[in-house]
Amino acid sequence: MGEPFIHESAYVDEGAEIGVGTRIWHFCHVLSGAVIGERCSLGQNVVVMSGVKIGDNVKIQNNVSVYEGVELEDDVFCGPSMVFTNVINPRSHVPRKDEYRRTLVKRGASIGANATIVCGVTLGEYCFVGAGAVVTGDVQPYALVVGVPARRTGWVCQCGVQLPPGDAPQCAACGLKYSLRGDQLTAA
Repeated sequence: MGEPFIHESAYVDEGAEIGVGTRIWHFCHVLSGAVIGERCSLGQNVVVMSGVKIGDNVKIQNNVSVYEGVELEDDVFCGPSMVFTNVINPRSHVPRKDEYRRTLVKRGASIGANATIVCGVTLGEYCFVGAGAVVTGDVQPYALVVGVPARRTGWVCQCGVQLPPGDAPQCAACGLKYSLRGDQLTAA
């Protein structure tokens, strides 16, 4: 692992920070002031705006714009054509840059293809947002959310496999054990 790979068709503005081993593919644009960690992958046509912070080992698939106000922690997955927003009530004729809302995507979270994340929310550790879901509120750690608007329909393991119901679920794939107390799931 060495220097970042930046495809010849991509633009990385002076002042952007790119970690070692990161790959930036066709037609991407990373603006000055963006910080991208190590071992990340930005698929075709990804835009990363100024002020965005992206952790290590983040995978951003094709056609995703990561707007100012969004932070992606380590090991986040953003599926193809998923959408972040940064203003709650945009109008082309009303400047609202001072109204950007912070969106935090915590470690290990996955966001499915064509999902929309409305600004001002936190996606908890290892949560899983299903394809096409519209997230309008915070998502709990390990929660599986689907639909419009997104609602929790279950829980997922750190490895991404849906957990069986019960107060002490164990992942059938990797064996990791969890504890469900009330409405909070934690790794045991």
